Amino acid sequence: MSDIHHEHVSHASEEKAHSALNTKMIWRVFWILLGVTIFEVAISFTGISKDVLLITFIALTIVKAYFIVGYFMHLKFEVMPLQWSLLLPFILIVYLIFIAIYEGSALMHTIY
Repeated sequence: MSDIHHEHVSHASEEKAHSALNTKMIWRVFWILLGVTIFEVAISFTGISKDVLLITFIALTIVKAYFIVGYFMHLKFEVMPLQWSLLLPFILIVYLIFIAIYEGSALMHTIY
C-alpha cells in the first residue's frame, strides 16, 4: 500500500544547489561572514563619525545578507526569474523606506 503523502520531488535547481554547496564552500562563506562581522565590531569602537558608520554598517549588512540568502537559503542556485521575483520587492521596499525617511525629515525641517 502506497503512502499518499510521500512525494518524489526532483528539481534541477535543488540538485544543483546541493551539489555545489559542499563543505568547503560552506566553510568559505562562514569565514567571509565571520570576517565581515569582526570588521563591523572593530570599526564600531573607532572614532569614525556616526554617519560614515551608519552607511558602512548598512553596506556590510547587505553583503552579509547576500551570502546568507545566496548560499544558505540556496537562492544563488535558483533560476533568474525567481531571483528577480524576490529581489525586486526588496529593492522597492528599501526605496519606499528611503522616500519616507527623506520626506519625513524634510517635513520636520519645515515645521521646526
